[in-house]
Amino acid sequence: MKISIRILFATLFTICIGCNSTTKQKETEAPKKPNVIVILIDDAGYADFGFMGSKDLETPNIDALATSGVVLTDAHVSATVCAPSRAGIMTGKYQQRFGFEANGTGGIGLSDDVVTIADVFKSNGYRTYALGKWHLGFDTTDHPNQRGFEEFYGFSAGGRSYFPVQNPRKSHMLQHNGERVIFDGYLTDVLGDQSIKYIEESAKDPFFMYLAFNAVHTPMEAKEEDLKKYENHPRKELAAMTWSLDQNVGKLIAKLDELGIRDNTLIYFLSDNGGAHNNQSTTGPLKGWKGNKFEGGHRVPFIVSYPNEIKGGATYNGLTSSLDIFATSIEVANISKPENLILDGVNVIPYLKGEKEGEPHKQLFWRKLEESAARIGDYKTVHLDNYGTVMYNLDTDLGETVDLSKTQVEKFNELQNAYQNWETIVSDPLWDEENNWMDATYHIHKMLMQNKEPKYKSPSKDPSIVIERVKIGNWDIP
Repeated sequence: MKISIRILFATLFTICIGCNSTTKQKETEAPKKPNVIVILIDDAGYADFGFMGSKDLETPNIDALATSGVVLTDAHVSATVCAPSRAGIMTGKYQQRFGFEANGTGGIGLSDDVVTIADVFKSNGYRTYALGKWHLGFDTTDHPNQRGFEEFYGFSAGGRSYFPVQNPRKSHMLQHNGERVIFDGYLTDVLGDQSIKYIEESAKDPFFMYLAFNAVHTPMEAKEEDLKKYENHPRKELAAMTWSLDQNVGKLIAKLDELGIRDNTLIYFLSDNGGAHNNQSTTGPLKGWKGNKFEGGHRVPFIVSYPNEIKGGATYNGLTSSLDIFATSIEVANISKPENLILDGVNVIPYLKGEKEGEPHKQLFWRKLEESAARIGDYKTVHLDNYGTVMYNLDTDLGETVDLSKTQVEKFNELQNAYQNWETIVSDPLWDEENNWMDATYHIHKMLMQNKEPKYKSPSKDPSIVIERVKIGNWDIP
C-alpha cells in the first residue's frame, strides 16, 4: 500500500509539473499576428448602404460589419477616379509623388521603385493575396505577383463583364497568377468564393488580403434571380448588384467566424471613389460624383472593424484618408516601417479608440491634371486651371454651394499657400487623359463651381456644344 501511495504521489507530481510547464508555455507563446483584409469596392455611391442611410438598397451583411466596427464619416480617398486612388491605397502615399495622377495607367503603371503594402507584409512573414480589379499597370513589372502578392486572382483592366467572355483581351481575362481562368457564373460570386478559399488555406498563417470587387462599376449586370428580386425597383440593376456584393461580404465574414479568426482580423471596407454618374448611384447630400473634386467625388463610405482592439457600434468624425490603411495596418501587425519609406497616412487606431486627441489629418490635398482641391479643417477649396478657385465651409455647407473665397480672404490664402507647399513635394503627372474626357471634366467642374447643372457628364457627341478648352503646346487649357 505504501509503495502504491508513493507511486500515486509521484505520478500526480509529474502530471502537475507537466501542467505547469504547459501553462507557462502557453503564457509565453507570442500571440498570433492579426490578419488584414481591405475590401475595396468600385464606384459606390456615398449614400448607397444601409449604414450610410440608404432606404432602398439592402446591405444587411455590410451593415453588420459596420456595427462591428467604426464608421468614418469624414473619410476620403486620394483620387476621384479608379487607378490613381488604388495607387494611393497600395503605396500609402500621395500617388502624385510618383507621377500616377491621371486615370488609366499611361502605359507606365506603378513606378518600379515604389514599395507596396503587400511588399512589406510579404517580407514580414505574411501570406499575401490580391483578388479582383487591379488597374495599376499591364507590364510584367506591374503584375501583382511582382508587387508583393504571392497570389493574384483577378483581372488587370479597369472593368469587364461580370459574366464569362468567350475571347477576352489579356487585360480583361480572369487570371490566376498570369494563367487564364475559365469560370462559370457571376464574377462577384467567383471572387467571393476565391477569397474564402484563400482564407481557408491561410487559417493558421497571418495573411494580408486585398479584395477588390469590381462591383458596382459598369457594366450594369446582375444575376437573373437578383434582377427578379428587384424587378420593380427604380434602381433595379444597382440594387441587384449591391445585393450580390453584400451576400459575398457576408460569406467572407461567416468564414472568418467559422475558423475562429474574426476577432483577430482587421477589416477595412471602402469605395475607391465616389459614385459614378452612369451606374444609378447616389451621393446623398454631397455635391458632385466620380471624377470631380467636390465631396461626391472623394468622400466615401468607410468602415474599420477590428474586434480585438476596437469597440463596435461607433462613428468617428475626424478627417481620415484611404492613405491611412498602409500605416495603420503595419502598426497593428507590429511591423516596423522600412527605413526611408515615405507614408502620407497615419495609424488611425489610437484615434478610433479615443486614446489620441485631435484628428489624423489637419489637411488633405487632391489633384488630377487641371482640377485640384485642398482641405484644412472644415474649409475646402476647389480649383480649375485658367478659370478660378472657390472655397467652402463644409461644417455649415456640406453641399458646397456658398463660395467664401471673397469674404474670408485670410482663410482662403491659408489654403492656397498650403496647397502650393504641397505641390513642392509631388511630381508632374507622367500621363494625361484623352482630350474628350478632359473636355468633359473641365466642363463639369466649371458648371458645378457656378452651382449649375452640367450640360453633359461624359464626352459629348452634340456638335452644338462648344469645347471649352483648346490645345496649346503639350497642355490643354480653356
